[in-house]
Amino acid sequence: MKKIILQIAQQFKIRGRWTAGYRRIQAELDKLELHLSGDTIRKLMRELDVQVSLYNRHRNGKYSSYHGTVGKVANNKLKQEFNEKRPYHVIHTDVTQVRLANHQWGYISAMIDEASQEVLAFQLGTSPNKELIMRTLKELINNLPDDAQPIIHSDQGWHYQLGYYTQKLADHRFIQSMSRKGNCLDNAPMESFFHLFKTELLAGFPPCKDIAELIELSQKYVQYFNNVRTTLKTKGMTPVEYRNHTLAA
Repeated sequence: MKKIILQIAQQFKIRGRWTAGYRRIQAELDKLELHLSGDTIRKLMRELDVQVSLYNRHRNGKYSSYHGTVGKVANNKLKQEFNEKRPYHVIHTDVTQVRLANHQWGYISAMIDEASQEVLAFQLGTSPNKELIMRTLKELINNLPDDAQPIIHSDQGWHYQLGYYTQKLADHRFIQSMSRKGNCLDNAPMESFFHLFKTELLAGFPPCKDIAELIELSQKYVQYFNNVRTTLKTKGMTPVEYRNHTLAA
């Protein structure tokens, strides 16, 4: 049993650090028809020294893209009701920043599916400009089924208000939604993903030396997040497994 737990825990190791608590280990054991209590799993994990070892110290200031009303501000269609169960129906997006060792900032623009938590688009650059935002949207469009018409929810960042972005959404019959001004809880799924990304991948380590290293590590993390990392919200499945399972039902 200890060997099996160790093998499972190895799947949830990021940059040499354990990231899975006993609940995720328990969910994986359940899939193998090995049903143990939480207390037993915690005891075995302690004996194997595979306790979660995450750091929650960030060197990165909060990025704010709000420049007032510079274009079209969409209504908040979600109103903090994040209970979508169907993939490709509600998608969240935002931009965050990461300080690099060369004193530059790296900017990350991402889009995640509310139901499956799958990262559907993930782009990086050294400027939070139009090119970064549109690359993200293009990646999303390439990853969506042709008939998808999701709600695209963001904050009121300047780039989400301008015509080149809103027109692209309209061209694909996407429905735009925006958080209220200054209310991060209105886009909580996106905030949660960025928190996990920074905590599991970056916090507690020296900053990435440059944008190239950040891109390399981030691409590996997104693959891990979509195809390995499980949550109770997705019934112990990875985002990709949940998406495939739900669409096939």
